[in-house]
Amino acid sequence: MPPSPSLPHALVTGASSGIGTDIAREYARRGKPLVLTARRLDRLEALAAELGKQVPCTVLAADLADPAAPEALFAQTLGRGIFVDTLVNNAGFGVPGRYLSADWKTHADSIQVLLTSVAHLTHLYLPAMEAAGRGRILNVASLAGLVPATAGHTLYGATKAWLIRFSETLDQESRGRGVYVTALCPGMTYTEFHDVNGMREKVSKLPKGIWLTSAEVARQGVEAVESGRVRLVTGRSNKLIAGLSKYLPDALARALLASKAKDFRDAD
Repeated sequence: MPPSPSLPHALVTGASSGIGTDIAREYARRGKPLVLTARRLDRLEALAAELGKQVPCTVLAADLADPAAPEALFAQTLGRGIFVDTLVNNAGFGVPGRYLSADWKTHADSIQVLLTSVAHLTHLYLPAMEAAGRGRILNVASLAGLVPATAGHTLYGATKAWLIRFSETLDQESRGRGVYVTALCPGMTYTEFHDVNGMREKVSKLPKGIWLTSAEVARQGVEAVESGRVRLVTGRSNKLIAGLSKYLPDALARALLASKAKDFRDAD
């Protein structure tokens, strides 16, 4: 199905795999035209071929580790006359191991993808949403942003905690102008993320009951932002973990999580 610039679109970053792919599928199921972006053009084109039977799809390959990428994406959608009324900030970046096990360029790229590009894309697309009096921003955060810190993956939980607070503040600022912002906080989710960061063997030892499929996480996330929920933790087990982390004394919560962290975090 060819792109229809006159129709409001959902722009999904990190759409080439995992939660991003399934968020795109969920919006396509709801009849929402899509702008799909990620680094891997071949995967984006395959997804567009699949979803293009349901909704108009535009493919824009971009690497959000490049500081110029948000402006380039915005210019391309603007140039095509596409109004983005739904922004899904989903692109991921994991750096396993302790902080000094990776070089600064790797850490800088992770901050660019997980934090700076999110703030930048939001700053670019939000004005038109507010001007139209409608919009949705879905920020894919993590349970890691709500629980005590553990050794390993040093910047991941910190950036996700920032993303949650950013989403909550932005929602308060923009809700009265018709734009709802949601922080989606999944726990363990079946995606290739753990293969990419080399943690598949470790996380596979975790109980199966705490895992959700990316399709289920995507469905819950889209429902949350469309209904105006500010924050959503997916899955009963994850809700329990988040609740215990909130109400247990800090020292006890940190000790409990640290004792289990070796099962899902590489701190070497």
